Formats: sequence, structure tokens, C-alpha cells
Amino acid sequence: MNLFTGTRSKRGAATRARSRSVLRTLAVVSTALALAIPVTSATATPAAAPAAIPPGLSCHTGKHAIDEYTGFALCRNNGSQTQTFWVHLVCGWAPDVDGNRVTVRPGESDQSTAHCGKIGTGIGEIHVRP
Repeated sequence: MNLFTGTRSKRGAATRARSRSVLRTLAVVSTALALAIPVTSATATPAAAPAAIPPGLSCHTGKHAIDEYTGFALCRNNGSQTQTFWVHLVCGWAPDVDGNRVTVRPGESDQSTAHCGKIGTGIGEIHVRP
């Protein structure tokens, strides 16, 4: 029925069914296209690259053998200058944490440790920061 004139449409039932079918198909196709476009492409921010280990340090990183929420960086200074480093843990749901700052003279080794909060999912990544 036309709301402005109060008259009925002269189209038949078959035409109305076909119109509904076309509208339904159009709705399904447009919804599928909208869902196919990744939302993250427009809103994602580029992740910062992890800091490189300073020249002269050789490091081994890992999780504690008994406690998977504790991570470490064991570094040796193979350079000719004193170096300072610390471990940085990416902790999943819990906030990321930094370990103690460690200063090593040439030829020395030392370790920095940190502990993720128990509300998190454990250690996701371990980085050495200069």
C-alpha cells in the first residue's frame, strides 16, 4: 500500500516474492562482504621492533626451570666498554615488566631477572634492553 495515496500496488504476489528474494540476497551478500574486510587493517598500529642487543654483549634468555612466570637474560660483555642491560618480559594479560639493571665490565657476565604477575598467561616474549 502506498502510504501517501492510500492505494494498493498493482503488482502481483509473484513480483513481491521476487523482490523480497532479491532484497534478501542483497542483504546476505553485503553482510558477507562487510565481514570479509579485516577490521584490524584500518585500526592496527605497527608494533615496535624489539631493541637490538648492544654490540659487544652476547646473551642467553629463557624462563626459569620451575617457575614459568620468571624470565632471565644472562649476558657476557665481549666488548671493550662497560655495558648496562636489563631483561624485559612481555607478560600476556598481566602488565609487561623490566628486570633489574645490570652493569658488566669487559669480560664479565651477569644476569637480570623479572617476574610476570600471576593474573597473566605467563611469559610471551623475552627481550634484552640496553
